[in-house]
Amino acid sequence: MYLWGSHLDGLENFTHEFNKSIDFDKILFEEDIIGSLAHVKMLSKVGIITQNEEKIISRELQNILDEIKEGKLEINLKEEDIHSFVENELTKRVGVVGKKLHTARSRNDQCALDLRLYSKKSLKEIKIKLLELIETIIDLAEKNIETIMPGFTHMQHAQVTTFAHYILSYAQMFCRDLNRLEDTFNRLDENPLGSCALVTTSFNIDRFMTSKLLGFKKPTENSMDSVSDRDYVLEILFNNSVIMTHLSRLCEELIYFSSSEYNFVKFSDKFSTGSSIMPQKKNPDMAELIRGKSGRCYGDLFALFTVLKGTPLSYNKDFQEDKEPLFDSIKTVFNSLKIMKGILNTIYINKEKMKNSAEKGFLNATDLADYLVLKGIAFREAYSVVGQIVNYSIEKNLKLEDISLKKYKEFHKVFEKDLYDFITIEKSLENRNVYGGPAKDAVNIQINNLKNFISKIK
Repeated sequence: MYLWGSHLDGLENFTHEFNKSIDFDKILFEEDIIGSLAHVKMLSKVGIITQNEEKIISRELQNILDEIKEGKLEINLKEEDIHSFVENELTKRVGVVGKKLHTARSRNDQCALDLRLYSKKSLKEIKIKLLELIETIIDLAEKNIETIMPGFTHMQHAQVTTFAHYILSYAQMFCRDLNRLEDTFNRLDENPLGSCALVTTSFNIDRFMTSKLLGFKKPTENSMDSVSDRDYVLEILFNNSVIMTHLSRLCEELIYFSSSEYNFVKFSDKFSTGSSIMPQKKNPDMAELIRGKSGRCYGDLFALFTVLKGTPLSYNKDFQEDKEPLFDSIKTVFNSLKIMKGILNTIYINKEKMKNSAEKGFLNATDLADYLVLKGIAFREAYSVVGQIVNYSIEKNLKLEDISLKKYKEFHKVFEKDLYDFITIEKSLENRNVYGGPAKDAVNIQINNLKNFISKIK
């Protein structure tokens, strides 16, 4: 039975299948019933239904909720949507009293309410996973504060850093993701229930009461906007896309760091697979899947952008298409964060290989230029001198620290024996004790700041 159609003949079978949404919006059964429980309690409080009617409806709604959770009641997928199923099941159990539940509301504000409740719950779940991942990164950083590795720009060896400094850059990205999540949560934390179809109702309802019962900070301000607003869904999809971008970047780097050419890290067998034909292979499939699934989230975002761009006020059936992208995106991000935490918890760091790599490629060239500047040489002149020294080193297959002092003085007279202490990779890191830098003290400050951030946001 449809919740509409007293003057309509009904849909053909194929049209009904095309129209219905219960196959995917059944996931909202708890939110739908929780919203109905608050609504019926408010109806009783303002005198629209009796206290006894409220008691009967609330009792049976709670029974329906418990039975679905316990697996005793199966959602009927022949219904149009989850709202129809719950109301029809209620009416089947309590008779005509159940038909009073829908007084002073519409499926329009009911849909909007269910989706906001689901979004709030989902954002809390993603927040927990983000916090867990940041804590995992902090733990990994604390164990690798002195793990020297090359830093890259343009995929080329650039300057010396540590694995702690490197991996903490992702903690900063995920902190920004958390901040965006919090901002979105704050904007969507408004109650659309009572907006009805588009212009509220002639009944004297109390929207502030239902807002309090449902845990919203306040009712929405404009009923037409309330039933048609899906900005918060777009925000969630955008936020999720950014999270997946960060995860994908990390996966990309770990994948090539794990290759035989780098051999910086090794994935645990728990997060790898083998080849069906090459027995020696160990493939980083979980990281590759996260990288690939980022495309799903981008698609979910642009799918909803496309749905919303041509919808006039107020509610339109197009909005039925908001749910599948949202459900898919949230599931993808939640699972990806969970897998990423597992990858980092079990990854092996090849400290010796990283340090050996950092000792190659003239990563201390900038330090040599800085040395000249400290001796009073203008930076551009120092840059030119060091460029000549690097060319000489490449020609002679030497590291900068292998060149004799006599040869250094041929490039510039200010070079002294102390240059050798200045250009070691250890000294290079120690000298970069700037706020936000890779030196041990600077990294410890960053770690403490992250821990303070986490304690405040939890």
